[in-house]
Amino acid sequence: MKAGEQVSVVIPNYNGMAFIEDCLRALAADAPEAEILVVDNGSSDGSRELVEKQFPEVRLIALDQNYGFPRAVNEGIRASSRPYVILLNNDTEVLPGFTEALEKALAADSRAFSAQAKLISQRDPGKIDDAGNFYCALGWAFARGKDRPVEYYEKPGKIFAACAGAAIYRKSVFEQIGYFDEAHFAYLEDIDVGFRARIAGFRNLYVPSAKVLHAGSGTSGSRYNEFKVTLSSRNSVWLIRKNLPLLQIVLNLPFLLAGFGVKYLFFLKKGFGRTYAEGLLEGLRTQGESGRVKFYWKNLPSYVKIQIELWINIARRFG
Repeated sequence: MKAGEQVSVVIPNYNGMAFIEDCLRALAADAPEAEILVVDNGSSDGSRELVEKQFPEVRLIALDQNYGFPRAVNEGIRASSRPYVILLNNDTEVLPGFTEALEKALAADSRAFSAQAKLISQRDPGKIDDAGNFYCALGWAFARGKDRPVEYYEKPGKIFAACAGAAIYRKSVFEQIGYFDEAHFAYLEDIDVGFRARIAGFRNLYVPSAKVLHAGSGTSGSRYNEFKVTLSSRNSVWLIRKNLPLLQIVLNLPFLLAGFGVKYLFFLKKGFGRTYAEGLLEGLRTQGESGRVKFYWKNLPSYVKIQIELWINIARRFG
């Protein structure tokens, strides 16, 4: 079987003129057998027209406005026809062997929901951008290996959740756990869906042999800004309310209060203290579309494993 024959690749695009052509050319070279779908979020910079004109083999789904990352990828996943779906940011360039490595990883593990590639900084290829996403009892989600030498983290293994910027998913599992929460609009929706998969007893993997260059902040424009801080803080509260049972929230409350307090002081120094606090309050007042994950006793072993990881990941965050 040729690489990509069982894979659909979904690329959400919003005003990605600076990236989309290189992204599609690298992908076509790596996985000529894959089904490729670009979901355009109402772009106005000509990137949608570029895809239509220069890549007629690509299936284009044009939305009338920017509905955010989760809505775009959900549209692509539902429209895809293959059992595995790779989600790929438009500001990436896959390196040779990317698609095959991810496809093989999921095919080899029937309980794997997702498998993430190794993201390498496009601006500085000597550094890692993301070597697996983790979540800890402080209420923090973080990318392992950020800015560390690219030679690090070459061992495959389990992670808390996959970064949806360059990861493969088993399409059938979405029907069981639900799709990406479209109310998130952007940020932490990949942690949320990976969390739900973990509760249901599935695994999320890290596959360093699948490598991709990532520009980073290709849509939001910078590492910290009001848009990102507002959505990230709100969604961080939703993540807890939706995925942790009440007893688990109480158990982790001292850690969570400390974690949110530290984050507030951090953003206060950055000039976004009020923005961060307003995002937290919005998260307390509202809730994402996917709703609270219903507790089942059969999933208790999963909750126990997750709780142990939440504590261990505090050390991993500062390691």
